[in-house]
Amino acid sequence: MSREFEMTDMGLMSYYLGREVKQMENGIFVSQESYTKEVLKKFNMLDCNPVNTPMEGGLKLSKFDEGEKVDPTVFKSLVGSLRYLTNTRPDILYAVGVVCRFMEAPTSTHLKAAKIILRYWKGTIDFGLFYFPSNNFKLVGFCDSDFAGDVDDRKSTTRFMFFMGDYVFTWSSKKQAIVKLSTCEAEYVAATSCTCHAIWLRRSLKELHLVQKESTKIYVDNRSGQELAKNPVFHERSKHIDTRYHFIRECIAKKEVELIHVKTQDQVADIFTKPLKFEDFQRLRARLGVQKNFPIKGGC
Repeated sequence: MSREFEMTDMGLMSYYLGREVKQMENGIFVSQESYTKEVLKKFNMLDCNPVNTPMEGGLKLSKFDEGEKVDPTVFKSLVGSLRYLTNTRPDILYAVGVVCRFMEAPTSTHLKAAKIILRYWKGTIDFGLFYFPSNNFKLVGFCDSDFAGDVDDRKSTTRFMFFMGDYVFTWSSKKQAIVKLSTCEAEYVAATSCTCHAIWLRRSLKELHLVQKESTKIYVDNRSGQELAKNPVFHERSKHIDTRYHFIRECIAKKEVELIHVKTQDQVADIFTKPLKFEDFQRLRARLGVQKNFPIKGGC
């Protein structure tokens, strides 16, 4: 059974800026189902055929695509709607980040990719994030990057997420400022960005009296990047990297963060770096906590 929050001092929190918050018997479910329906209706996609993933496997999009030009105003409106839905649907973060790159001169190919995300929405319209009660306030991060993932400028993208216990509560995807020369370097820079966010979260949690007594574990799937962060002796490999990225070494020395190697198949942030096969996508989506409404007690 579900019910809307009955908090007169907070107003209609059940539908705040398109986000629906439902109090369940065993937790809280956060979604944007009504907003999703509005977007599908706006772009005439209410009757579209759903798909299993938000992006076709192996798809590579370029701003030099020779497809037919489309109305950039319509495309920007669509992409803006897609971006807003990432507030409760981190599973579409990668696909949305890709189509965001083409708002200046979109083509029919780019529009098709954006509509694939809408078709994925149609099949998962009642999905959202479910949070069960928990006494586990331990902060844990997952970090990854897609080396030279942008086929046009060859820049990599940093992607990370943080869990509080078993549940994801913050996530990010941002293109790196400069072109990196190796997977090791791209992963190292991504881990540094993730570390900066971890330090900010640790300080914020301390103000809420949720002190992180142990170092915050950040899981990475690249051993060379992990070793580079731990060992400053790798001078030849790191001397050209901007000094601000070496902040991570100081944080490791202070035991504020700790980089832990994780197998690629267990790297949850992998869902933010590339299109995945449905089986892998479904597995990592469940790890994020994205699931259907009215889940069974106990989680996924």
